Amino acid sequence: MSTDAPVAAGPTSAPIEALDTRAVIISLTAHDLPATIAWYRDVLGFTVDRQTERDGKPSSAGIRSGCARIFLNQDDGGRGWDRVKGEGFAITFDTGQDVDAIAAGIKSRGGTLAMEPTDMPWGVRMLRLVDPNGYRLGIWRPLSK
Repeated sequence: MSTDAPVAAGPTSAPIEALDTRAVIISLTAHDLPATIAWYRDVLGFTVDRQTERDGKPSSAGIRSGCARIFLNQDDGGRGWDRVKGEGFAITFDTGQDVDAIAAGIKSRGGTLAMEPTDMPWGVRMLRLVDPNGYRLGIWRPLSK
């Protein structure tokens, strides 16, 4: 399907121009913001762009890896401390790097994989892991044809 052609939203809707994004920026809440920042930086290799404080305590951070951007925010407990985070979705990062080498590096830095690198039926080699807050992450690289 061409992304250049307008797509109708419904049977009575006028055609609209397709959205053309440049990046996806995700915002996640963390039980323990400093520990979460450290995990993304030290286990996955993200770069910390900025950190902010409120009342002398860490409140948010911006981290990045290539074109992926994540805003991490300290959870205030307003929705309960026992709520499950990340239920019903996963965040997947596409890379040109060797997924097996990434997996080995994650494990050498203390990370745990939820799924070892595996060739998937949709044509990628993929690993899965879970961040300290329960968010499910995947990292994949398309298989060569």
